[in-house]
Amino acid sequence: MSRERYVHWTPQAVRWGDMDALGHVNNVAYFVYCESARMAFFAALELESYSEGGRQGPALVSASCTFRQQVRHPATLEVGVRVARIGGRSFTLDYGLYRRGEEEPVAEGSSVVVWIDYAAGKALPLPTKLRSALEARAPR
Repeated sequence: MSRERYVHWTPQAVRWGDMDALGHVNNVAYFVYCESARMAFFAALELESYSEGGRQGPALVSASCTFRQQVRHPATLEVGVRVARIGGRSFTLDYGLYRRGEEEPVAEGSSVVVWIDYAAGKALPLPTKLRSALEARAPR
């Protein structure tokens, strides 16, 4: 997917400790990079303002990643986020991980986030204002 499809970007330094015994970034690190980008995207959405005092909020229910190229330390990645789908109680985010300044992704990922009542452990409809904020960032 091309860079222009993503609406939010987070820089991510590759740490020495992100590498595995084979000398490239371990697969687990990519999920951490996506998590950091997701949290930055949530901050940009002011997600906490929809949480009703922390009683409800997002829960990650699915995450996937396709690895396209090896990455080694030192490197700086740019992680793009886009809203791929908005459902009644959930939304899907896509991620593109790129070396700084390059056009080909090193990895692509996706996650499904459900809006839940934390005490009840049950999915809730997305708050109307959150839905509008997501729609404003979804591809046209």
